Amino acid sequence: MCIGLKVDKKITLEKGAAPHSTSGSNIITEASGLTLLSSSLSHRKMETTATIILILLILVLILAWRVLNWVWLRPKKLERLLREQGLKGNPYKLYVGDLNEILKMRKEAKSKPMSLSDDIVPRVFSYFQNSVNKYGKNSFIWFGPIPRVTLTDPEHIKDVLNKINDFPKPNTNPLVKLLATGLANHEGEKWSKHRRIINPAFNLEKLKIMLPIFFKSCDDLVSKWEGMLSSDGSCEMDVWPFLQNLASDVISRSAFGSSYEEGKRIFQLLQEQGELVMKVFLNVCIPAWRFLPTTTNRRMEEIHRDIKASLKDIINKRERALKAGEATNNDLLDILLESNHKEIQEHEKNKNVGMNLEDVIEECKLFYFAGQEITSVLLVWTMVLLSRYPDWQERAREEVFQVFGNQKPDFDGLSHLKIVTMILYEVLRLYPPVIALTRTVRKDVKLGNITLPAGVQVSLPTVLVHHDCELWGDDAKEFNPERFSEGLLKATNGKVSFFPFGWGPRICIGQNFSLLEAKMALSVILQHFSFELSPAYTHSPTTVVTLKPEHGAHLILHKVNT
Repeated sequence: MCIGLKVDKKITLEKGAAPHSTSGSNIITEASGLTLLSSSLSHRKMETTATIILILLILVLILAWRVLNWVWLRPKKLERLLREQGLKGNPYKLYVGDLNEILKMRKEAKSKPMSLSDDIVPRVFSYFQNSVNKYGKNSFIWFGPIPRVTLTDPEHIKDVLNKINDFPKPNTNPLVKLLATGLANHEGEKWSKHRRIINPAFNLEKLKIMLPIFFKSCDDLVSKWEGMLSSDGSCEMDVWPFLQNLASDVISRSAFGSSYEEGKRIFQLLQEQGELVMKVFLNVCIPAWRFLPTTTNRRMEEIHRDIKASLKDIINKRERALKAGEATNNDLLDILLESNHKEIQEHEKNKNVGMNLEDVIEECKLFYFAGQEITSVLLVWTMVLLSRYPDWQERAREEVFQVFGNQKPDFDGLSHLKIVTMILYEVLRLYPPVIALTRTVRKDVKLGNITLPAGVQVSLPTVLVHHDCELWGDDAKEFNPERFSEGLLKATNGKVSFFPFGWGPRICIGQNFSLLEAKMALSVILQHFSFELSPAYTHSPTTVVTLKPEHGAHLILHKVNT
């Protein structure tokens, strides 16, 4: 019995142990499940990592392909297409193209003293002239990985400047846009809208109203110069900064109703920005380079913010005055804002109509920059050339006295200054403010017997065309205003061989403003002074956005006895 009981107990104990055994099995099962789950998660993690790596690899390959296409495949394809058209140029060099040679030639040309000559192309446009001499008038150069076809045929130039949709302006380095954008850079509908809104500010009737402003600035300049004369009625000076200040004063008064002194800081900042822009412009644009905190980039952004803040303050004050019904100054800004409000009211339902604050700021920057740059360089080269050709200076002075005597020049009289106009045209021919225009080709386009593929750019070398002996005669590189004695049409034989302000639909909107200001300034100066080159004068035309005298314009002024 005892044995039996023992056995039973054993059996009982074994049966009692069964629950514990089941629990252990569950633990093992759960552990196995966790292991499988962990393995599954690890597998999924590996799959996700592999997917991310694959995506990154694809993105890297796409980026590598795009870079390869940008710096090599596309340029080589364009080069082949251009050569098939009979165009010639240097073989493409990876990424830099001809830029190193362009910069090297520019540096060499500037390092050498220039003779007192109007044949300025070898100094200011050396590489392009060399390319044309080597490969012909319809040749191409490499501006980085982009081929730029040089066009000198007036018919080709006419087509390019007329067909603004086929030949838009190229996308420039974004840092260059910090200088000024506005109407000069817009395309398509935005350009049409801005041109329509701004046009009223530059019609002749408005310019007539601004003539007293022009005279006031010129009279202030004459007073400064008279105060600098010695006892014998003469004075030696660098007239270049004075002419810059004059043009700045005129645009400041006529555009914003303020004097040069009030806008002086803006002009100084714009001048610095222009120098930085040229520094950037002559380098190949590397994507995202503008986001790097380089010294140049930081300074350009700082100037941009500073100018923008100043102009924003001016514009907001005018907007408030306009809404309050206060009397307007009748200057360019007021006319622009009134025209803009009219545009918005006429098309209330269209959200994209009119210009916003940012648009107005950019147009104001363009007023400031173009208004100061173009007229000041026109005036300084006019004074330099009339110093070198005293017979033409005397002819111009005689005409001014014949029309105005000692009186203040008026609009009708300025419109009838034939000799002064001839002189200004000849100065613009020999020393165009902007020495070349660039356009881009976004789709294949036929130009004469040439088919230009999408992706190339075209260069219209203003200074080369203006100095072309085939177009202007054997004396093309000499100062001879007589060629314009019968007007522009006769001088150019109806060809587009003279385009200092551009041509076609996009001709500079401020052309009449600049020429009227130059006529007024030259007339007032001739009424009071004769002038000649100083021994200190160094002939040094150079391009810093516009064509300027690198070492100034040192002249000797003499008081005119009337």
